[in-house]
Order: sequence, then structure tokens, then C-alpha cells
Amino acid sequence: MPFGGNDWLALTPEATLEPDLPICDPHHHFWDYRDARVPYQRYLLHELAADINSGHNVRSTVFVEARSMYRIDGPDEMKPVGEVEFVQGLAAASATGLYGPGRAAAAIVGHANLNLGGQVKPVLEALQAASPNRFRGIRHSVTWDANPAVENTAAHNMEGQMSSDKFRAGAKVLAGMGFSLEGWMFFPQMPELAEFAKAVPGLTIILCHIGGLLRDGPYANRDEEVMAAWRKGIAAAAECPNVVIKLGGIGMPRTGFDWHLREKPIGSEELASDMAPLMNYCIEQFGPNRCMFESNFPVDKVSYSYNVMYNAFKRLSKGYSASERADMLHDTAARVYRIDV
Repeated sequence: MPFGGNDWLALTPEATLEPDLPICDPHHHFWDYRDARVPYQRYLLHELAADINSGHNVRSTVFVEARSMYRIDGPDEMKPVGEVEFVQGLAAASATGLYGPGRAAAAIVGHANLNLGGQVKPVLEALQAASPNRFRGIRHSVTWDANPAVENTAAHNMEGQMSSDKFRAGAKVLAGMGFSLEGWMFFPQMPELAEFAKAVPGLTIILCHIGGLLRDGPYANRDEEVMAAWRKGIAAAAECPNVVIKLGGIGMPRTGFDWHLREKPIGSEELASDMAPLMNYCIEQFGPNRCMFESNFPVDKVSYSYNVMYNAFKRLSKGYSASERADMLHDTAARVYRIDV
């Protein structure tokens, strides 16, 4: 059986629920990897279009850096500019309408190393020049755990980055230029995020993937302890008005649900039920106007299809008002990333 393959996902077909509700998907990637160990080695405009055109009214999307298509020469700090140049081209192709009505990568999030401190400014200027109309900010992953058994793909794998003077100096440059920062970390780091957010109050921080919950490896079978720490971290982050949160990323195997191991993929009713305790806690803490449902595709695609996923988001948000649902499905993302489609 293919690991998260399209043929496997097709085993759970569903009719699209509420197909007219506008959606802005604020988190997906593009890449073309040649590593057979990576599920969905190729995920470019054709692959994204097949997903966002699968039934829901996806009006726009946000590309988030994936260390793809970096420049192969020049200064190391400038190599990530190649990724934004690449995605700007895909976004321009999508804007022709040839790939469907949705506008892919209507906003682009690149990468710059904030540990450069004040010297990060030329990198940010180059990223903006590569996409004058779509570049909105960066992701500098700070994922770190003391246990080496925790898988960590961060380019800058070190403890306490958000507390360092250099990182904070770089973040202040980022904020001063009007750009945002994606917060991708593991859940034990959220108290550090809260202190960082208070130190740079002018910076919009988007907390990715419900705060990096881990329930596998050394965190498996420790739910009482893990969930208590996760809830405390979410509450601390929510107290910072400059932090918003993405509701998604739960399809990654590290969250411990093991949906990717099923003989038949999960359906939206069960998926909504499984996600609800986590999602509803985040919504309760942040409020719908600081929450946005995300796909995290193709990473989360190993667990469920795009159509099933957004059906699940719609099911679990049924109890909220029309305006609150609009915030979480479209308006918060469109506002934070300054998307007008």
C-alpha cells in the first residue's frame, strides 16, 4: 500500500460540504525533491491545483518556505532568495487562471536567518525584491528538543534561539520592515515564544501547527503530562496579542494519531471528532479572529485528502457563528497575510 498515496486517499471519497464557503489556505509548500524517502516527492502547481480544486471554494493560498529551490552559489545567507524567486513564478502562473479560480501563493513566506541580527536586512530586501507584490514574511524554524530521538529538520538546530540577542535583533528588523514571522517550534518551547513575543510586540507571529504538539517517540504514552504542558503553552502564547495561530499540522505522524497507518483513510466525521478537543482549545484561547485553518500540504497529506480535511474543518466549526467560521476559514488569513483576491 502506498504511504499516503493518491490511490490510497481515493479509498475514502466524500461529497464536499458547504462548497461555497470561501477559504484561504494559509500554509502549504512547493517542492521537487529527489529523495525516495519523502512522501509526495513532487508537489508543484499541478499537484496543489488538483487538491484545491477538489471541491472546496479555495480562493487563495499562502506558500510557506520548505528549503526548496535554493540558489546553489553566492553567499549562504542569500541562497533562500532562490525559493521566493521560484514560487513567484508559480504564483504568476496561477494568477492566469489556467490552473483554476483559486490564486496559489497569493502570499509568499520565505526564509532569512534571524541569527544574523541587524545584518539580516539585506536578505529581507532581496526577498522582497524577488516578490514585490506577494512576499509577506519569513519562517525561521526554531524547533529544538534535548532528546536526540525527536526528529528535527530545522536548518538552525540550537537551543534558546528566541531568547538570544542576535535573534531578537533580527526580529526587530523584520518587524520594522512590516513583515511577519512564522513560529514553528515544539510545544515545550511555547513559554519561550511568549517571552519573545512580549520582547518584540510590533512583530506579528503566526504560531504554526497548533504549537508543535508531540505525541510520539519520547513523548508517546505520556498524554496527561504532555497535554497539560501543551495547554499551558497555548494559553501563554494566546496572552500575547501579536500572536495568531494556525489550526492544522495534526496529520503529521509526530502528533501520534497514526491515521497514516490505516488500511483505509480516515473520513471527515471521525477526523473532526479526533481534532475537536485540540482545535477547540486553541479557538477558546485565541478567539476565532486570531485562528486560521491550514492544510500543511503535502505534509499532512500522508493522513487524509484535501477534501476530507476541509470537510472536517467545516464539521468541527459548525457550532461557531457564521462570522467566526468566516474568520477561521478565510478572513483571519486574508487579513494577516494582506491578501485581496
